[in-house]
Amino acid sequence: MTATMPELRSTGTQPVVGIENMNVTFSSKRGTVTALEGINLSVAPGEFLSIAGPSGCGKSTLLKVVAGLTRASNGSVQLRGQQVKGPRRDIGYVFQRAALLEWRNVRGNILLQAEMRGMDRAKAARRADELIEMTGLAGFEHSMPHELSGGMQQRVSLCRALLHEPDVLLMDEPFGALDALTRERMNIELHRIWRETGTTVILVTHSVAEAVFLANRVVVMSPRPGRILETLEVPLGNDRDYGETMESPEFVQIAARVRDLLGATHTGD
Repeated sequence: MTATMPELRSTGTQPVVGIENMNVTFSSKRGTVTALEGINLSVAPGEFLSIAGPSGCGKSTLLKVVAGLTRASNGSVQLRGQQVKGPRRDIGYVFQRAALLEWRNVRGNILLQAEMRGMDRAKAARRADELIEMTGLAGFEHSMPHELSGGMQQRVSLCRALLHEPDVLLMDEPFGALDALTRERMNIELHRIWRETGTTVILVTHSVAEAVFLANRVVVMSPRPGRILETLEVPLGNDRDYGETMESPEFVQIAARVRDLLGATHTGD
């Protein structure tokens, strides 16, 4: 395991996401709150980056800044070398809840993305078919959301986010509401989909096991104001068997370090 300080990573190519000296401060009648402070981070093309930290540390805010949904108070935030100044169309976003339209079937919910972005209908339909097959939703195209399990609903949400082939996929605790077994299966599926698509992924999670199993690197954040405490490399290779990975000495060592940084006093998630 190699731990690095929270600074820009040298990748030899232009990073997909580059953040330098970024702060986020919110002001209200009750005062000023600093959500993020001194964030420096670089994400390489095709990388899977997990962000772990305590509740309220600004993890979700960091994703929103990258997406252009929240403005940084100062510092630089770039996507593909361009300054992020507002909502970006070249990202995909998967939220904690699937947020499917109850009156649309699986295919209709996925193609909502195409309608909102004005995509070519034939191209979008072909892409939807590919994603439905890739995520194991084949045969459920005409099912309504209430007919699907929580895990299947999140698969639909993932397909919708990937429909326009975004440069970056942002995932905000997408499996937190699932039971343990379903969450494990979704971790395996997400890792497979990431390998097949090559999409750059930034995942926010409270699960140490999830963070380490899925990522090339794990960023550990401090309590508010959120700062990057440490960035840990995960040298486990990209072809990971869930059971073997969880039992490997490298996984155990990295997970223990993440828990230590988070101040955990238990060995579970």
